[in-house]
Amino acid sequence: MVKNPGITITGVSGRMGQMLLKEVLESDKASLVGAVERAGHPWIGSDLGEVMGGSTNGIIVTDDPLKAFAISQAIIDFTAPNATIEFAALAAQARAVHVIGTTGMSDEQIAALEPASRHAVIVRAGNMSLGVNILTKLTEKVSAALDEDFDIEIIESHHRHKVDAPSGTALMLGNAAAAGRGVKLADVRGGARDGLVAARKQGNIGFASIRGGDIIGEHDVLFAAAGEQIVLRHVATDRKIFARGALKAALWGQTQKPGQYDMMDVLGM
Repeated sequence: MVKNPGITITGVSGRMGQMLLKEVLESDKASLVGAVERAGHPWIGSDLGEVMGGSTNGIIVTDDPLKAFAISQAIIDFTAPNATIEFAALAAQARAVHVIGTTGMSDEQIAALEPASRHAVIVRAGNMSLGVNILTKLTEKVSAALDEDFDIEIIESHHRHKVDAPSGTALMLGNAAAAGRGVKLADVRGGARDGLVAARKQGNIGFASIRGGDIIGEHDVLFAAAGEQIVLRHVATDRKIFARGALKAALWGQTQKPGQYDMMDVLGM
């Protein structure tokens, strides 16, 4: 494993991008070597330290990801699906670990990552936090223990600027609940409810999304039967948990063989 592997962050001007930058800069186990933004962004060509309101640090924000990836051992990417697919191919060329926290990816877009994973390590997760991944495992176990008399609903809340719904974490929980019952989520996923709709179909897994204010992330898995309910819950109060998990994944990936992994692998779960 490379000592203090060099890491490039994509989408550095975003809320999550800046959180990732701070996490890497404060780490004694990795070093920041690159910062990428989309073409035309006002930060392009500027010193990253200066645009973040501090002193110069010699890292110039670029819109050329291949150039940045070529000097990196890991890429941390919380951007958009199409950008992530492009970055995966470039990270594979550089043989760099690609940590993907991008949400809202379709099944087709996820499948498009396969060619890159033959040449480099990809760690992709709907949520990088330790707590959420434990919640995911608990969801699968509880789902396996209960029969279809218990309806499953996943309720997620996020800030008003989040554009995808359900969240990547909610879908991760939905897949865990489906796995517990030995079915595929695509076959039992309930649609959105609005107006006069049919009664709930037994065995379906439903989703509800709330958007408002500055909610970082709240996820509830509700198992509801006649006369009783079980609720599993995770509340994020600081985005640092996602950045911390992403850095852990980038470091873990340094000793792995090419392939696709998730946070369950990183955490040894």
